Amino acid sequence: MAPRLKVFVTSDGFTDYIVATTSRAKALAAWGLRQDVFKEGRAHETDDPDLVAAATAQPDQVLRRPAGTRDSLAKLKPPSKAKPKGTSPAALKKVADLEAKLADLEASHEEALAEIEEQRATLERRAGELVHDYHARREKLEAALSGARAALEP
Repeated sequence: MAPRLKVFVTSDGFTDYIVATTSRAKALAAWGLRQDVFKEGRAHETDDPDLVAAATAQPDQVLRRPAGTRDSLAKLKPPSKAKPKGTSPAALKKVADLEAKLADLEASHEEALAEIEEQRATLERRAGELVHDYHARREKLEAALSGARAALEP
């Protein structure tokens, strides 16, 4: 013999939730509640013939209707499925794109550093040439000046 179904009702103030099941604990589970709303007086067993007929036709299914009305009952939509815990293809693509952009940035940075180093080496060579040229010209001028001063001495 199948267990006797009882019809339970609760409300959130906007919607009445009705379920036909064998126990209060199963009703709470069907509603997705962890607290005992029966103990708080916010849920109860009903013997309303319309509710009993509709709920027992679909055992363990939560039915709903606007709170405090006699409207027809609708089946409560099951909660949406949780997203899979694995990584999505979009997230993988985003990571790959960002890694590629980072690699491009690193390459252009290295290229710019190499160009700057080349320019620095060229400037150091040019500075060395200028210093050498300066010293050579200075020695010539100092020698010419010494000769001119020597010619002035009696």
